[in-house]
Amino acid sequence: MLSGEELQILVTSFWVAANAVLWSLPFAIAAAFALSRPRFPGKLLLDAIAHLPIILPPVLVGFVLLMLLGLRGLVGALLAQFGIQFAFTAKGAALATAVMIFPVFVRSIRLAFEATDRGLFDAAAVLRAGPLDRFFSVALPLAGPGILAGMVMAFATALGEFGAVITFAANIPGKTQTLPLAIYAVLQQPGGEAEAARLALLSFLLALLGLAAAALLQRWAVRE
Repeated sequence: MLSGEELQILVTSFWVAANAVLWSLPFAIAAAFALSRPRFPGKLLLDAIAHLPIILPPVLVGFVLLMLLGLRGLVGALLAQFGIQFAFTAKGAALATAVMIFPVFVRSIRLAFEATDRGLFDAAAVLRAGPLDRFFSVALPLAGPGILAGMVMAFATALGEFGAVITFAANIPGKTQTLPLAIYAVLQQPGGEAEAARLALLSFLLALLGLAAAALLQRWAVRE
């Protein structure tokens, strides 16, 4: 059985991961669809920007977010005047996580768009369907199962994010402390190895469930 503290960590982890996926979803779909097109101006630049969080150290990503959205940051100071704060909050943890999972999300959705029948899209164009109409009535429904699989994969990835979150949102119990941050925290305490092992096992099981769910959805997408 999980203790009350462990349940709180799980709730925070799920909240952060779910919001990270939802916030990044429309941007990931737009970027993936654009990158799946054979020709498109600025494709190489967009591809590089979309995959930048993979190349940069997570701590650096968190630091950049802190410089931009911290209370004294370029954007954060302006948002603070309207009562909006991201740094050292659960929303900030979700934002940092959204940035880090974005490349994985884009790649999964891009594969879904590339696997769709291009002929159907061209046929809709012949029938004088506009670009937006073709996207919402043809491309998006066909890629739907693949997008859903990408969401599950992104959610599983989000549960394991550490560096960017601890830098931008800190490790505040009951507020921003997710599973990886909790494992790190208990390892700093004398005799915390047993609790760290429990949390690590829980994190491992959640990751396996996420991977299994994504694999099942991808198989369903292929059958469709």
